[in-house]
Amino acid sequence: MTATPTNIARNSEEELQITWDDGKVMNYSVATLREICPCATCREKRNAKPQATNELQVLSHAELQPTRVIGMKPVGNYAYNIQFNDGHDTGIFTFEFLRKAGIEAA
Repeated sequence: MTATPTNIARNSEEELQITWDDGKVMNYSVATLREICPCATCREKRNAKPQATNELQVLSHAELQPTRVIGMKPVGNYAYNIQFNDGHDTGIFTFEFLRKAGIEAA
């Protein structure tokens, strides 16, 4: 049986904290959550072969901003959809996935 969150809080703009029903408290870097997003598009990008290019990448204004969570919605009784300030909002973060991705608070 997977543990379920009982409380979600912001430690700062860069970090979330989840308290689980078994008493564990875990911290989550917002930037890391964005990097490990489990959606199909992000998985595909992470697994794609790097393209050889001599072009400089032009970043959008949103990409230049620190990564922030702007919203979270429950998905059934098993996950959260997290919306990031770069416009990405398709990741479904299951409780099991979040539990493995967190760092236990001291």
